[in-house]
Amino acid sequence: MFQVNDTVMYGNTGVCRIVDIRQEKFAGRTAQYYILKPVDDASTTIHCPTENAQAKIRKLLSPEEVYALIQIMPDMQAEWIESEQQRKEAFNNILKRGDHVELVKLIKALHFKRAEKLQAGRKFYAADEKVMKDAERMLHGELAYVLKIAPEEVVPFIMGELQDVDAAQA
Repeated sequence: MFQVNDTVMYGNTGVCRIVDIRQEKFAGRTAQYYILKPVDDASTTIHCPTENAQAKIRKLLSPEEVYALIQIMPDMQAEWIESEQQRKEAFNNILKRGDHVELVKLIKALHFKRAEKLQAGRKFYAADEKVMKDAERMLHGELAYVLKIAPEEVVPFIMGELQDVDAAQA
C-alpha cells in the first residue's frame, strides 16, 4: 500500500503525488481512495480506489533502474504491426500497462516507421503520431522526474549516456 506523499505512476496520466488517502462516496458506494495530483498539473485531482490500485498505480523506477533501462535500449527490437486495427489495440494496451521496456520498444517502432514513411514521401498516420507522443510523454515524464531533469532533456540525456557507453567499449 502506498502512503501520503509517495510519488507514483498513475496509468497513462503520468507521475502523480498521493496527497491523501480517505473514504469517499461515489455512486452510492463508499470506499477508500488514493487522492492523486499529477506533478505537472496541480489543478487536476484524481480519485483511485485503493482496492484495485495495483492495476493503475505503480512505484516509480529508481535512478539505478533508469540507468539499466537506458543501457539495454540499443538492443531492444522494435516490432511493427501492419494491420491498423491490431496495431491500435496493441499500442493502446502498451500505454495502459505502462511497462518501460514495452514503451521504449513502442517509441522505437514508431520513430522508425515515421522515418521510413517520410523518406518514401508518405504521411505518417495521425493515430500513430498520437500514440508516439503519449508514450514519450509517459516515459519521458517518469525518467525526467526520477533523474531530476526537464522532460525535454530526457532524449539528450539518454543519447549522452549511450555515447559514454560506446566510448567506454571502444
